[in-house]
Amino acid sequence: MIANDPLLQGYALMCRMRAFEEACLKGVPTREIHGELHTGIGQEAIAAGMARHLRQNDAVVSTHRNHLHALAKGVDPRALLAEIFERETGLCRGRGGHMHPFDPCTNFSATGIVGASLPIALGYAYAAAMEGTDDLAIGVTGDGGANHGTFHEVMNMACAWSLPLILLVENNGYGISVRSDAVTAPVPHWRRAAAYGAYGIAADGTDLAAMDAAFADAADHVRSGKGPVILEATCHRFRGHYEGDADTYRPRADRKRMRDEGDPIALIGASLEQGGTRRDVLDALRSDADAEMAALLEQIRLDAQPESSGAHDYVFLERTNA
Repeated sequence: MIANDPLLQGYALMCRMRAFEEACLKGVPTREIHGELHTGIGQEAIAAGMARHLRQNDAVVSTHRNHLHALAKGVDPRALLAEIFERETGLCRGRGGHMHPFDPCTNFSATGIVGASLPIALGYAYAAAMEGTDDLAIGVTGDGGANHGTFHEVMNMACAWSLPLILLVENNGYGISVRSDAVTAPVPHWRRAAAYGAYGIAADGTDLAAMDAAFADAADHVRSGKGPVILEATCHRFRGHYEGDADTYRPRADRKRMRDEGDPIALIGASLEQGGTRRDVLDALRSDADAEMAALLEQIRLDAQPESSGAHDYVFLERTNA
């Protein structure tokens, strides 16, 4: 049944994404995860909508809130979870942590520096153009990062050279604790595309079907050589900017309304039920996802952490005279 229904596949992936993030949350009070942990709970439909339209050689460069994009790109969840929990079995042997995972096998990477994901994605897009492939690159940023100079510089170069680049703006309405509409000109980010001669798309980031259609449109545009796309997805961030953020800058009523009315998993679940999918099927997918991630967490907690003697390992490229 799942294999023949893209939306049901997306629902299953979103359940796995939510369960993965909830597993990550368990590492904060135990201090197994150091520094700020940023989760994408409430934004699963965006990444799940992306997943079906990505190929092995496509590149995704994400932000500090990157776990969902990694799973969408096909990064091994065990290796990703181990990296977030700073284990030797992680993608970067525990050295990158949750903000700087890198997986060359899937062309996925992320950076905790706001706006820095975009120039890296531009490099991947330039490489694809130079090699004459129809591969694409996706640079992810938030509404705050879209106000950085890197956004303009990347779009200018991508449009000048008609590069296969999608700039994905995940607009959750806040740059940390500042409302986006307080610091952003009253023009949606996707409409900025027209100033560069690019294609702009707006989509409801809580709606899996809408995100699937938006990414299909964006990928087709880019792969056909028509130049870059700005895709803006409006969404909700259910938790604070980071774990430990008191989140007092958002009214309590607004946060409750986000969860009650804007949970992407509940929304697509209700849509699938209306289309004839049985509730027990949906519940089983959610239960399976919870069990899978709980088992992974139990496994990686037994893995070794990096030894302090190896703190400088993998920092510099070792050269030989050979």
